[in-house]
Amino acid sequence: PKSLVSKGVALTSTLTVFETFTPGRPAPPGLDVLTPSLQDSFKRAQDRVASGAPQSVYRTLFPKAMALERAFVKAGGLLIAGTDPTGSGGVVPGFADQRQIELLVEAGFTPLEAIAIGTSNGAKYLGRDARIGTIATGKQADLVVLDGNPAASIGDIRRVETVFKN
Repeated sequence: PKSLVSKGVALTSTLTVFETFTPGRPAPPGLDVLTPSLQDSFKRAQDRVASGAPQSVYRTLFPKAMALERAFVKAGGLLIAGTDPTGSGGVVPGFADQRQIELLVEAGFTPLEAIAIGTSNGAKYLGRDARIGTIATGKQADLVVLDGNPAASIGDIRRVETVFKN
């Protein structure tokens, strides 16, 4: 990670994608909003993952990816979150953004660190953090009101009550 950090390279965490390839992981959130044919397609993909479970390389790679991301940040690297909704269809936009933050907490980041990775770090990487990425006077923002406290329980990030645009 130090060589990446010294070159100013940012990493994008796509744990939501790799979770869908890892046997024994929970079903991703948001599958119920997919069309029936997409749900069936994802179910077939999950069945393939489960059938290859004993020899799956992702059993080893998924936790290593989490550890790499922690080491990268510890070395001073800029980690950003990206859900990359590709592959077998289990990475549903919106739902996957919330899951990504939960996975960062599972990887060892604090809830507040994970939220920053999912919000302000992307704005920093894009050079737009003077206008977006955090809440401050004069900045453009969408606000999400949650019924809970994700700093105390990251699962509360899914308890969306209201969204204010702009």
